[in-house]
Amino acid sequence: MVSLSTRQNEILTQAQTNGRVSVEELAARFDVSPQTIRKDLNDLCEARLLMRVHGGAMLASGVENLGYQARRLVAADQKRAIGAAAAALIPDKSSLFITIGTTTEEVARCLTHRSGLLVITNNLTVAAMLYPSTGIDVIVAGGAVRRADGAVIGDTTVELIRQFKVDVAVIGCSAIDDDGALLDFDYREVRVSQEIMTNARKVILVADQLKLERSAPVRIGHIGQIDTFVTDRLLSGPLRARCEAEGVTVIETDSEGEE
Repeated sequence: MVSLSTRQNEILTQAQTNGRVSVEELAARFDVSPQTIRKDLNDLCEARLLMRVHGGAMLASGVENLGYQARRLVAADQKRAIGAAAAALIPDKSSLFITIGTTTEEVARCLTHRSGLLVITNNLTVAAMLYPSTGIDVIVAGGAVRRADGAVIGDTTVELIRQFKVDVAVIGCSAIDDDGALLDFDYREVRVSQEIMTNARKVILVADQLKLERSAPVRIGHIGQIDTFVTDRLLSGPLRARCEAEGVTVIETDSEGEE
C-alpha cells in the first residue's frame, strides 16, 4: 500500500475531479515551490495513480476512462477550437454521424444554427443539443444507454447505423498511438464507431494532443481510415509522418506552433 502525504492526497482528489492538474496551479494553491509539486507528481506517477503530461499530470489511464464530467474539463478550450474547426468542414444539406465524446459534442454545438442537416447520433447529449434546431433533423440510434455518459451502444445501435450511408462521420477516441492506432475503452462503443466509419463517405477525427499521451486497450481502427484529423497541436513526429504517408489531412487549431 502506497503511503501518501496529505498534500498528495489532495492533489489526487483534484485530479479525480478535474481529470488533470498543473504544476503552476498546485504550487500557488499549496504555497510551495514548483519543484516540490513536481516531486509530489513524480511520487504519484511512480505509484501509477497519475501520469505526467506537459506542465502537470492527469489520471493514469490503461483500462478505465476518466469520468465524463472530468473529461469535459480537460483541455476544454482546445476542444472548443477543434469543434469549431471541424464544424466548418461540414457543408449544409449533408448527412452525418456524430459519435459519443466530449470533443464531438463541441462539433455539434457549432452546428446548431446550420440548415439542411441530417444527424444520426448515439450521443444523447448531442441529440438534446441539436433537436431544437429547425434546420436539423436528428435520428437517435436505438439501444442500451450507458448511464455514465449517455452513450447509446450495443447490437441494436450497430444495426440501425448499418441502414445509413452518410456524407460525413465525426468521431473521437480516447487515445492515439504513434503508429496511428486509434484506441478506446469500451468494446461496445468501439463496435459502434467502427460501423460508423464503414458507413461514411468521409471521416473526421477530432482529438486534442493529450490523446497522444494516454493509452487505452481496445482498437477502433487506424489513422489511415481517417480523411481529416482535427487537433490542437500534433507534436508527435511519427504520427505526423504516418498521416502524411496515409494521405490524412491534418488541421491544427493552435497557431502558436511547437514550444
